[in-house]
Amino acid sequence: MTAAVIDGRKASTELARVVRAELDELVADGGQCGLATVRVGDDFGSAMYERRLERVGCGLGVPVRQVRLPDTATEADLLDVVRALNGDGDVTGILLLRPLPARISEARVFGALDPGKDVEAVHPENAGLLALGTPRFVPSTAASVFYLLDDWLDQTGEDRAEFYRRALITVVGRSNNVGKPAVALASARQAAVQSVDEWASRSGMLGWYTRRSDVVIVAAGRPGLIRAEHVSADAIVIDVGINPSTDEDGTVRVVGDVAYDSVLDRARALTPVPGGVGPITDLWLLRNTVAAGRRRRRGVAPRPIGGAA
Repeated sequence: MTAAVIDGRKASTELARVVRAELDELVADGGQCGLATVRVGDDFGSAMYERRLERVGCGLGVPVRQVRLPDTATEADLLDVVRALNGDGDVTGILLLRPLPARISEARVFGALDPGKDVEAVHPENAGLLALGTPRFVPSTAASVFYLLDDWLDQTGEDRAEFYRRALITVVGRSNNVGKPAVALASARQAAVQSVDEWASRSGMLGWYTRRSDVVIVAAGRPGLIRAEHVSADAIVIDVGINPSTDEDGTVRVVGDVAYDSVLDRARALTPVPGGVGPITDLWLLRNTVAAGRRRRRGVAPRPIGGAA
């Protein structure tokens, strides 16, 4: 059996239309929005994401400002940038690109963000609201996973609610920006959910968890981690990985955490890399930025945009 390919580029067309409509509404109401991305150093994945956001933002009409600090920047340097952006009236959303250098405390920097501009919900207040099922912002990558999954279920004629109530979802990876929010969103849909990390792989137990799962969400940062032997024939596999891979001729390309060709011949459905979760993630982050602008303009909480429902 060959898996159905869940095409993120195709699914992004409708979401782009929604974001444009929400932006037009904000502007008509006299509001404005803008995203600031902050990158420390030259991480490949962060730089690629930064470029994508600038391109997509330009196409939608959402200004994207890039702030870059050298790899030698200190925590104090980064905190100064965050505080400046907190007070910048042209910025409604702030994205701190990961990874940060090990010497910089993510917790301290995230805690310094203005919660109203924290469009990835990494500030403790926003992370807590997400865990309670009442999110101010839904982190873009985790939101995109379920946007694609919901859309695919609709396309196949499955009842979403019934599917989630009987499904076991395994999230591979426990990062604060993807793994943990994905667990929260799966729980909000009343699915059974389990979270595993590198220790499952080290102990040889990874397949024991993933083979029992109806949905496997892979956000581990390890290329080719999930192979055909790790999944069942009925599994839906969502690959969040963004890893650089250098070919023999020196060409650098992006690969996921899933061995695509291997799993394609085994699973029920699979997202590609690139072209799967990524296009939705870009749009969702900009949507959160528009929502933050609306919230500031009206002085009220933004309308729900697809978090816990």
